[in-house]
Amino acid sequence: MAPQGNTGAGAEAELPEYAGHYRLESCLGSGGMGVVHVARSASGMKLAVKVVHTEFAKDPEFRGRFRQEVAAARKVSGAFTASVVDADPDAERPWMATLFIPGPTLSDEVKRNGPMAPAELRRLMAGLAEALRDIHRVGVVHRDLKPSNVLLAEDGPKVIDFGISRPKDSELRTETGKLIGTPPFMAPEQFRRPREVGPAADIFALGSVMVHAATGRGPFDSDSPYVVAYQVVHDEPDLTGVPQNLAPLIVRCLAKEPEDRPTPDELMRELRSVAASYDTQAFIPAQRTGDEPGPGPRKPASRPRRRPPGKAALAAVAAVLVLAGVLACVQMLGDGGGTAAKGGDKRTAAASGFVGWESNPVPKGTGAVQCSYGTRQLVCARPGTVFALDPSDGTLRWQRSVAESSPSKAPAVGGGFVQPMVDEGRRLEALDPASGKARWRRTLPAHHALQLAGGTLLLTLLDGTVTGVDAATGATKWSRRMPGQPMPTFVSFAGDPLAYTMNLSGDASTTRVTAVDPATGAVRWDARLNGNLTPVGVQDGSVFFLATDNLYGDTDAVVRYTPASRSSDRVKLPVARSDAQATVHGNVVYVLATNGSLDAVDTDAGKRLWTLETSVSRGSVPVADARHVYFTAADGRLLAVDAAEGRLVGQTPARLGSNSGTVAGALPKPVLADGHVYATAPDGTVFAVDARKPSDW
Repeated sequence: MAPQGNTGAGAEAELPEYAGHYRLESCLGSGGMGVVHVARSASGMKLAVKVVHTEFAKDPEFRGRFRQEVAAARKVSGAFTASVVDADPDAERPWMATLFIPGPTLSDEVKRNGPMAPAELRRLMAGLAEALRDIHRVGVVHRDLKPSNVLLAEDGPKVIDFGISRPKDSELRTETGKLIGTPPFMAPEQFRRPREVGPAADIFALGSVMVHAATGRGPFDSDSPYVVAYQVVHDEPDLTGVPQNLAPLIVRCLAKEPEDRPTPDELMRELRSVAASYDTQAFIPAQRTGDEPGPGPRKPASRPRRRPPGKAALAAVAAVLVLAGVLACVQMLGDGGGTAAKGGDKRTAAASGFVGWESNPVPKGTGAVQCSYGTRQLVCARPGTVFALDPSDGTLRWQRSVAESSPSKAPAVGGGFVQPMVDEGRRLEALDPASGKARWRRTLPAHHALQLAGGTLLLTLLDGTVTGVDAATGATKWSRRMPGQPMPTFVSFAGDPLAYTMNLSGDASTTRVTAVDPATGAVRWDARLNGNLTPVGVQDGSVFFLATDNLYGDTDAVVRYTPASRSSDRVKLPVARSDAQATVHGNVVYVLATNGSLDAVDTDAGKRLWTLETSVSRGSVPVADARHVYFTAADGRLLAVDAAEGRLVGQTPARLGSNSGTVAGALPKPVLADGHVYATAPDGTVFAVDARKPSDW
């Protein structure tokens, strides 16, 4: 794998000395998922070993995705990739070892030495076309081809990092500003129709990579990823500086519609006509000195690029593209939407007598506000702060700084106290619901997972030990390991007395589900179910799951398991959904995908009842009652869909505030309580509306 600079000293310091039988010698680089090391086998063979970050090692879903990455990398191992030598997705810190490939990444090469010469470009394009042919032949779509994922080895380019394994908060930009996706190298369908992305998306990326190699920039260029996203979908590429003999091929690769792009075999045929023969010199380009001219600027024979619209127009259209069609939804609703109140002013009373409100209790904070309902109040957390609001009008009741142990999710209420949920802090506190003062404290280990189930906090350590902590006193109730669950992390659902932990099999074909009594640690039932399953709810003694495929992690079915009868029912979705989230009401599972597709699946009838394209690019986990399904969008809107008919019936105004240039990594789900919906927005607002009157929002 590619030599890269170390970008995280903290991440490097936490790494073990060995991964399996391979000794880790030095750090090649650190990324969002893990750290890549130079390593040696017992025989002295040089390897590149990726070791997953601790925080992701604790996540069963991430482990499942890592298994998929390993499986995909093994399938495509060959002349144009870094062959997988060994891997252990079930290790305490999952890892994968590949052959070490000497040579820079294309990104580093262009950065150091400038654009490539025409002959080098022909060889690069031919090599990438061959690599994609072999990758696509085994049924894999890379989906993340870019200069930093191309190694320039002596015998040709190697494609690495298959983009199969990605955390749940991947988006164009996280709250910290870290760029996760790379819009100039993403195809238009990846923005417009994510579930329809196929091999042609890799061809588009190849075209963008070639422009970068030829010019040092992408075919679509802007400081804003959202403007680039607009250009990818609507504008013609800028090919200034691309050699004239390659420009027509690259234009075809960058066609807006997938069916208009060439296949890898067609590319290789046409490249033979561009150059009758290829020389056999080493592929790694010679380094240029400052006195040597690079390829001069050329204006190839291609379609003229349209002049980009003005900044205001771009911002508006980019918001429609990336934040999911605000205008389309407004047109659907007509003039029914209300105007947002300012500074906590009360809004017009609904017919029920409830007055909607909005509040910004921590105006100087950053990061999403996450809330839950308990002890007759709304308890919320923002990085560094926990606070409580009066649910009737949004008045701030109390606020407490928790800078040493910043909550990672919404606070929970158990044992009569407010429990800030901290996964990385060193101190656990139970707060008085009336004042926010700490009533007991407990020191935590550096790395752990925490879940409240009933009146018990379930604390999982890196060695797999689970401890039940009394939420009322902080005392240890029990401590044990869970059979068949080497690294148990739990989920629980309101009103259900049990907690659940999952373990995916090595080949990702089955999931072992263990149901635990949180008060005693006793296993109440244990089952091995077909598929890669994620629990989404419990109703009437049955547990409901989303089932994902073993290649891309798309949801392709809904599963209901009834432990009393040991029966399992599976309802296949007509179309697989990307990064889906779901909720359950009755026997209906509502599945919301990243592109805004909302499906209602009746597990009794064994079929999908309806589907709705909401035009929301990314939504929160939905919640539902008997009438409506509710979820929030990345721009701060709360939307309501009729649960029986599958039509959009209401939405609130967008609330982006000063955070309009970022997209939250995770969207807090709405809270349903006492006939009201409570939601939060990227600008720090917490607001409440009448659940029964979405048309009045």
